[in-house]
Amino acid sequence: MPVYKAPTRDTRFVINELIGLEKFQHLAGFANAGQDLTDAVIEEAGRFVSEVIAPLNQVGDREGCTRHADGSVTTPTGFKAAYRQYVDGGWATLSGPEEFGGQGMPHVIGFVLEEYLASANQAFAMYPGLANGAISAIIAKGSPEQQQTYLPKMVSGEWLGTMNLTEPHCGTDLGLLRTRAEPQADGSYAITGTKIFISAGDHDLAENIIHLVLAKTPGAPESSKGISLFIVPKFLVNADGTPGARNAVSVGSLEHKMGIHGNATCVMNYDGAKGFLIGEECKGLAAMFIMMNAARLGVGMQGLAQAEAAYQNAVLYAQERRQGRALTGPAEPGQKADPLFVHPDVRRMLMDAKTFTEGMRALCLWGALQVDLSHSALTEDERQAADDVISLLTPVIKGYGTDRGYQTATDMQQVWGGHGYIAENGMEQFVRDARIAMIYEGANGVQAMDLCGRKLAQNGGRAIQRLFALIDAEVADAGDNPAVALVAERLGKANGELKAATLWFMQNAMTDPNALGAGAYAYMTLTGVVTMGLMWLKMAKVAAATLAAGTQEPAFYEAKVICARHWALRVAPQAGSLRREVEAGPDTVMALPVESFATA
Repeated sequence: MPVYKAPTRDTRFVINELIGLEKFQHLAGFANAGQDLTDAVIEEAGRFVSEVIAPLNQVGDREGCTRHADGSVTTPTGFKAAYRQYVDGGWATLSGPEEFGGQGMPHVIGFVLEEYLASANQAFAMYPGLANGAISAIIAKGSPEQQQTYLPKMVSGEWLGTMNLTEPHCGTDLGLLRTRAEPQADGSYAITGTKIFISAGDHDLAENIIHLVLAKTPGAPESSKGISLFIVPKFLVNADGTPGARNAVSVGSLEHKMGIHGNATCVMNYDGAKGFLIGEECKGLAAMFIMMNAARLGVGMQGLAQAEAAYQNAVLYAQERRQGRALTGPAEPGQKADPLFVHPDVRRMLMDAKTFTEGMRALCLWGALQVDLSHSALTEDERQAADDVISLLTPVIKGYGTDRGYQTATDMQQVWGGHGYIAENGMEQFVRDARIAMIYEGANGVQAMDLCGRKLAQNGGRAIQRLFALIDAEVADAGDNPAVALVAERLGKANGELKAATLWFMQNAMTDPNALGAGAYAYMTLTGVVTMGLMWLKMAKVAAATLAAGTQEPAFYEAKVICARHWALRVAPQAGSLRREVEAGPDTVMALPVESFATA
């Protein structure tokens, strides 16, 4: 049976030493961010998730969810009881707004819990994870009455939420959606249509489910400009706040999926269900993007989460499994074979994994801090700077994070060899569960186009210029410190490749849009390589300074410096080839006529 232990020591390093969360306590929303409290939250979250949620991962994978004759859905054995412990322990309220019953912890601390949950059991984590996105949308766009009706129970975890976008004939192109919203005399709308791929669409974990549904009103434009957003509760809410009559929303079927079997992915049928408009009519896509952007950061964290869980199990296997001898001679002559750890190729995969997981954790938590600062920083310029950076990096965290997360999961399966292909060992589940993160909340090619087609040009390229300046300043600050000189040098060069690729887009994409489309994926990956390097330079500086000052944990900090060098020597060189891929243009990509792709 696979194991999982939350990486609380590394998390505390990022929160306390890299980010220095405590220094933000003077800002709104950070009052509860003192180190003693955040350390306690991190450790207790790790204990709870490792002991209660992780043991259900294979159970959920084997059993899946069950749709009954009456259309109701039940979750796998143990999920309901574990969710009750989650709610009773106050974990649902961790970063929720205090005015609606939350604990008011910074978003970055909520992200810590999200990582642990997704590593332990991604299918389980999706139930509260989607509710958090729905809460964000209602806070931003809901009326005061809607907020008071839904948010206290959603923040507490008593009610959960979903997002309903996709339909059988439309996914990314939401302008094609057909779900209709007919105005009613009482001010509500009758919602009719079918949605597919709805994660957590129905289940037995919470007493009510608050669906956020995209639909079009009569006469609305037949494009994305005609989309409105509606609250459609599973149970209508009585005047006293309790669940009332069942709404006309039902589960048509459960999707049969490659992974995340423990999450109920539903076909949802809306048959004149009562819905309530959020925000303005025909402004629904902007409201839904609030939820989607929050979800995309969470999905990027899922890439890290599956990589971390797979990595932990690969390390244990490499320590225990004996195969062959070290190339330099027997490492343990008294044994018939040496552990896998003696083999450089196994070490290569494990070092790649360690460098990715620790670097990605830093990037995700640093990114979550930018979300907090975009709301709470003292000056408008600081708030704008944080918002610019995280808006730019959201598709990178989602796209690069899940690409590399999936690759890491498969590499860790490879460490296990043939035994990694056997279901009971759990490695193949990490691979299957990691795969969806590259697809949902906008497939990674869509993330690349969001980055290159929208984010780069916004506000005259202000966000990417801020990122360039941030990296240049970090490189310059390294000075001639020999402990980090190599990392700083390679990051500076990689940032130069990113600048060159950006300039090439500026010179070519306006005259040939296909040049942008053909190079976007490589550009997204290049941005991921560079921002990962930014995190490793930051971490290497902290680690080198700690070692110089003296520490009782030298091995921990020495490992940080070595991983930073691994990024510099093994990952940073990818920047040059990725820039050249961008500059290759669209000619070969678009050259063949469609019929030339036929194989028979």
